[in-house]
Order: sequence, then structure tokens, then C-alpha cells
Amino acid sequence: MADGKTENGTMDSEAEITLGLLNAVHEDSGLTQRSAAQNLGIALGLTNAYLKRCIRKGYIKVRQIPSNRYAYYLTPQGFAEKARLTTEYLSHSFTFFRQAREQCTEALTSCATSGWRTVALAGSGDLAEIAVLCGHNLNGAVTLQCVIDPEDTAAQCAGLPLVHTPPPRGTIDAVILTDLRMPQQTFDALCGHFPADRILTPPLLQVVRAPAPDAEA
Repeated sequence: MADGKTENGTMDSEAEITLGLLNAVHEDSGLTQRSAAQNLGIALGLTNAYLKRCIRKGYIKVRQIPSNRYAYYLTPQGFAEKARLTTEYLSHSFTFFRQAREQCTEALTSCATSGWRTVALAGSGDLAEIAVLCGHNLNGAVTLQCVIDPEDTAAQCAGLPLVHTPPPRGTIDAVILTDLRMPQQTFDALCGHFPADRILTPPLLQVVRAPAPDAEA
């Protein structure tokens, strides 16, 4: 997309990778494609493709230096594009926080209305931290017990105990999905432990729920 945004106003992955690459070149003109790939967390071939695209668009200049290596430099056009994408990224961040706060508050309020007082979060990270902040505003109507995340090795997340496996059924009333990395996979895994109607999924995660068993009856 020309402006680097998706239809819902969030920054797309192409714009994020481009911004990451421009930042990397700005910080270290002597970086290698391999080190850039590691820093960006993408495949070497994809890094090469984005680098060639940035060179073709005039954002980056390249010249050979001794030892058969290459040095990369941002052009004035590259600096302008980096500034534009940075502004866009910050705008996306504020949009994400606002949406996350509204949707987490809605999920927690729904738990309180349904009488589900003991709730767990599934997935550590930014969304879980926002959910915890929202929970503080409910004046004890809902108690957040823990954060479930099999990949996180920390002991806590946003002040809550962090556990690697879901608590036994019956010890919590509901789960709010807060995994930004693999929301669909985490939701599907949770369905093996809890009823699907007790797993609340903020719309921003775009989780697809399977039809109810009697949907075709």
C-alpha cells in the first residue's frame, strides 16, 4: 500500500520492515545483510529484497569498500522516508493503545456482567499489560489471577504470576486472549482447556471462531 497503512489504520508489515531497515542503515552504514536480517527478525532473502527495493527507490546508496564489503548510506530521500514512516508508526502505536484499552475494558466488563469474577489472561506482552491497567479501573469487579504464556520465562507479567500451562478448569471463570504474536494458535489451544464462550477475544486480534457444533442443525 502506498501510504504504508492497512484499511483499519494500522501500519502494514512492509512499512515496518522498511522503517526497520532504514533505521539500521542510519545507525550503522557498515552493517551486513545478515546482521540486518537478524536485527529485523526476518529471512536473509527477504532482507536482500527490501534492501534492493530501497536502493531502487533512492532511499539508500551503496558503495564498495575494502575487503569486498559494501557500505550503505541513507540519501536525503531516505531520511525523509524514515521520518514519514516514524511518524506513521507513532500514530499507529497511539491508535493501537486506544483500541486495546477500549476492547480490554469491554472484555473485562463483559466478564463482570456475566458473573465471571476470576479471570486469566493468555499471552504476555503489551496487550496483557494494557488489560491489567484496565482491570484496575473495575474496582474489584473482576480479579485477574495470572498470565498464561508457555514461551515467556519471566516470573511475572505486569505484576501477575506468569504460568506456562492453563490453570485447572474450575479455578478460573474465563480467559481473555492477549497474545499478539500467535493469537489464532493460542485461541485454538485454549479451546482444548476451556469452553469457547469463556474465552474472550478482543476484535483487534482477528481471531476466527469455529461454528458451533449444532450450527447446521
